[in-house]
Amino acid sequence: KLKTVGVVSDDGNVVEIASPRGVVAAIIPSTNPTSTAIYKIIIATKSRNTIVLSPHPSAAHCIAETTRVMRDAGIKAGLPADAITCLTTSTIEGTEALMKHKKTAVILATGGTGLVRAAYSSGKPAFGVGPGNVPVFLERSANVEKAVADILTGTCFDNGTICASEQSVVC
Repeated sequence: KLKTVGVVSDDGNVVEIASPRGVVAAIIPSTNPTSTAIYKIIIATKSRNTIVLSPHPSAAHCIAETTRVMRDAGIKAGLPADAITCLTTSTIEGTEALMKHKKTAVILATGGTGLVRAAYSSGKPAFGVGPGNVPVFLERSANVEKAVADILTGTCFDNGTICASEQSVVC
């Protein structure tokens, strides 16, 4: 079990302590809406943060349904009901207001170049991922059999159509 809160490592010289940040603003694209929403919800809640998803208008219904399924599962596991929410109206103005809101602690932005730039310019800490052709670097100490299996799984997801699918391998 990977610890994500509290003392996460202690080598006798350095103690690493992880603490929740607060509200995570998660910008979700239309190109891989469900997998991105699930991933961001998991990492936010595992680190004891709340999350508000801002769906791309073209994928608003499936992102809202993904949010509902994840919220219901979280509640069954003891998560407060308001820990996972989704904007009900998808607009640029709404997304900008979420990114700049005083309670937003960090932004996870996945989308086009303009959106990622807006997240970085919001005045809040932001992690952005724009469109790209994902290269994979296979380092010499890697477990090659596992790496190959993981690369194949990733590149075959959604028939390799999303920008997060591995497009090339560097060995």
